[in-house]
Amino acid sequence: QVQLVESGGGLVQAGGSLRLSCAASGIIFSSYTMGWYRQAPGKQRELVAHITSGGDTTYADSVKGRFTISRDNAENKIVLQMNSLKPEDTAVYYCNAARWRDRYWGQGTQVSVSS
Repeated sequence: QVQLVESGGGLVQAGGSLRLSCAASGIIFSSYTMGWYRQAPGKQRELVAHITSGGDTTYADSVKGRFTISRDNAENKIVLQMNSLKPEDTAVYYCNAARWRDRYWGQGTQVSVSS
């Protein structure tokens, strides 16, 4: 059974930082592209960042220079370090694992940024 469990969300003031973690089980973690997506109220889910099995990273333009994604294949975990947070970063953040046609989602964690 595949499980992606997010943690680290919360409420922070604009300019602050949060660190999201996603622990994966039930998959060959090192072979998956791992990513973070977010969905704000009334908006579509969007890619925030992802990291391939080889360690290549991609970021949404809106978070470049502020967010950093990393992975630890020994611990089957990814981390999203979010700095200089803005109110527009407020959303539910979802962990994602993708490989070929396989795609898995976590339950999501709320990030709220106050102005």
